[in-house]
Amino acid sequence: MSLLKTIDTNPSFAPRESSPLPERLISGTPSFKTWAQDVARGDMIHTGIWEAMPGETRSIKGETFEFCHILSGVVELTPENGEPVVYKAGDSFVMKPGFVGAWKTIETVRKIYVTVM
Repeated sequence: MSLLKTIDTNPSFAPRESSPLPERLISGTPSFKTWAQDVARGDMIHTGIWEAMPGETRSIKGETFEFCHILSGVVELTPENGEPVVYKAGDSFVMKPGFVGAWKTIETVRKIYVTVM
């Protein structure tokens, strides 16, 4: 087993498709696609590509740490009781455990994600 993993930003396999839980939907009709590409440390670390169509949802990280690198699109994250922050292609950010806020996809977004639970 190789300890080097290349993340395919345009995977050729079918994604898992989903939509937000009704209690997390703020506005619009966003849908999501996930191309899971690696799991490590049991089921603790996940990485892959995630895509979202425009809309706004409530983001609740709980105990999960998530690193994101935006490949395309534009999103606006507004932490609870905080100011909105816009991220676009080329930007990277981390949502730490305990993060609660609004995730607004302004233009269809595609990102690399790494989650650690």
